[in-house]
Amino acid sequence: MQRPGTQAVRVEEIAVEGLAAAAEIVVDRWGIPHLRAEGLDDLFVVQGFNAARDRLWQIDLWRKRGLGLLAADFGPGYLAQDRAARLFLYRGDMAAEWVAYAPDAEAICTAFVAGINAYVALAEREPERLPPEFRRFGTRPARWAAADVVRIRSHGLTRNALSEIVRANVLSRADAATDRLRKVLEPAVSPRIAEGLDLAAIPLEAADVFKLATAPVTFDRARLAASLAEAWEWTKVNDLGEVVHRSAPAAPPAGTEELQGSNNWVVHGSRTASGRPILAGDPHRTHAVPSLRYLVHLTAPGFDAIGAGEPAVPGISMGHNGEIAFGLTIFGADQEDVYVYETKEDDALAYRYRGGFEAMTVVKERFAVKGAPDQVLALKFTRHGPVIHEDPASGQAIAVRSVWFEPGAAAYLTSISAMRARNLGEFRAAMRRWGAPSVNQIYADVRGTIAWMPAGYTPVRPNWDGLTPVPGDGRYEWAGMLDPDLLPMVVDPPEGFLATANEMNLGADWPHAERRVGYEWLENSRATRIRAVLGADAAHTVAASCALQTDTLSMPAARLKHILAGLGTQNADAARGLALLAAWDGSVEAGSAAAALFELWWTKHLVPALLVRVVADPAVRALIAPVDPAGVLEALEQPDGRFGAHPQEARDALLLETLAAAVRDAAAHLGGEAQWAWGALHHGYFEHAMSAVAEPAAGPVLDVGPLPKGGDGSTVMLAAYRPSDFRIVTGASVRFVVDVGDWDRSLCINTPGQSGDPRSPHYRDLALLWARGDYVPLLYSREAVERAAELRLLLSPARSGEAASDAPRATAQM
Repeated sequence: MQRPGTQAVRVEEIAVEGLAAAAEIVVDRWGIPHLRAEGLDDLFVVQGFNAARDRLWQIDLWRKRGLGLLAADFGPGYLAQDRAARLFLYRGDMAAEWVAYAPDAEAICTAFVAGINAYVALAEREPERLPPEFRRFGTRPARWAAADVVRIRSHGLTRNALSEIVRANVLSRADAATDRLRKVLEPAVSPRIAEGLDLAAIPLEAADVFKLATAPVTFDRARLAASLAEAWEWTKVNDLGEVVHRSAPAAPPAGTEELQGSNNWVVHGSRTASGRPILAGDPHRTHAVPSLRYLVHLTAPGFDAIGAGEPAVPGISMGHNGEIAFGLTIFGADQEDVYVYETKEDDALAYRYRGGFEAMTVVKERFAVKGAPDQVLALKFTRHGPVIHEDPASGQAIAVRSVWFEPGAAAYLTSISAMRARNLGEFRAAMRRWGAPSVNQIYADVRGTIAWMPAGYTPVRPNWDGLTPVPGDGRYEWAGMLDPDLLPMVVDPPEGFLATANEMNLGADWPHAERRVGYEWLENSRATRIRAVLGADAAHTVAASCALQTDTLSMPAARLKHILAGLGTQNADAARGLALLAAWDGSVEAGSAAAALFELWWTKHLVPALLVRVVADPAVRALIAPVDPAGVLEALEQPDGRFGAHPQEARDALLLETLAAAVRDAAAHLGGEAQWAWGALHHGYFEHAMSAVAEPAAGPVLDVGPLPKGGDGSTVMLAAYRPSDFRIVTGASVRFVVDVGDWDRSLCINTPGQSGDPRSPHYRDLALLWARGDYVPLLYSREAVERAAELRLLLSPARSGEAASDAPRATAQM
């Protein structure tokens, strides 16, 4: 019987291979699934089944990309990407790998993929369940093995191999001051160049294979039509992360990964209106449809957790379990190194190591290719990692060492331990297992405790700083990993809150020389703003956390306004710009005329003109993008000899000339000043990977947007955009605010929707809410979930012959 005040609930019954007992999936009106099972083993079967139900195309493509299986579906144009991906697979001891995450990690992943495979089998019997992308390409979803979940590493965020290659090129052509425009190092340090290493001999092309291995799957008609003879033409990745023909304009190795950050904070009950802690998180990643993250509620006897994770990974990595709440941001540990080798004159497979020569390991693997014979390709490895570049003529090879190749470094998978913790001690113990990516974990529990702790593998480099490539001859070796107990932890601080935003947040007394963690962090604008707001709020609320997550005050704008305040001009356009910015509060709102002017000025005029002024070599200027705002502001606030004989005067002239140009630019693009609005330029647009090759009528169905939106790359509501058209490329993949202890008052938003199936009502239904800065409930109690139920899937164990799954059964233990 339908309860008073509730909507009708659609019910479907499905038999699922791998289930031991009946289970159910209740989908609420916002597309959030609430999964219930009679045991933890069944719960992960249901989670895998549900992930495939809502995100089958996405997770199938994720698996094929990560394992290097794209060419079998899409042809020779994907062969180079397949080879690159396989170079970065985990190939170590699987026994050590499984136990690194949890004692029952293998059982959990086995149950999870059994659920995926059960849905694949169902879709094979009922093809109408297949998302339309499979029909467009004539492909089919593949079966999974448990190891597929953990062996794929190349979707995770580790650092800083690409930056090392770029820095080598900048330093070989310019100096460290120039490189600071690209990336400010914290604490300030001068990169040390390894003895005997010629940085000028490290080509930018050395980054191509790494970029290809980590690139998402994109589609291009020419690439799909490529012949086997053209397979190696598709090896370049542009600054949007798209695989392009090698004749396309070159892009610097560094790209939008520099724009990917996150915010999180936790407020002690002594500073909230309710007296309960409030925990908030909004991890930022490249925008996509479907979203990278997926909200899900997992319930079984003794375990009840809700939050967000990746749809291809069991468990959740942020959210709460009814006793503790947790959330993460990226912590700037340096987890990668680039090694340069001298190869033997008469044997390019031998490289110099400790006074002799050591042979590379060569693995030959078979690659299926659509429309062509299978290809057998060689993968080469040194003792440090995969070879990404070879130049036999100069006797040089380059490889990458990464924590990816260590047991326990599958992205976020240690969450299967963390999400089951009941108190701070258990959560801290789980963090000791955490491998990658390195993260700031925040914590709160129903007893009122709040905490912050970084976690992640941190290589110990005894004799170098990790900022530039080093010889692979044995002089520069990791001495294991930093003991997790040596990383800091703060519990119940006197300030009453903890917050992180990817800034350098090691304390002033941190012994950097003895415990090198890393020197590359994101600039501190977001962190500064968050701490200022929380510090001024003695009675914080869930609504206040939502407002802070969508805050658009620009700290760089405030700093530039301070410089402009002392300037005068006779130029009418510059004077107009000065007046508009002087009256502006610095909030980069969608409807703001001043924000439109400021962003046009910064992106199209000020930064390009500054680089021309202080960086003489155009090739070096190309390497600086995207600039580090901290480096640019430093150069403008403290003008030096790079500006000429009279640095401040030259700086002031540059500011006024570029501001006048920006005023004219705004008028040309937006019309009269009354029509200027940042949202008229700056917009969210979620472009489906298939749109580029879909029939014209399919575009509006697949893509979501444009959606006018405020913010920029430095605001708490991060909305970093591409300069060409101001389309947002990076921002919150999901937002959530948890009322610790009164769980049903928690809020969240995903974007553009929960489902990855364009036919689903939940494919795009959250996009407008996201663009407005709104939220939906993150319901937890059974009563609240039932009131909001829209769909109920009743799952039962399949009888023999009723369904098929290739995954073996296993039992996950608490």
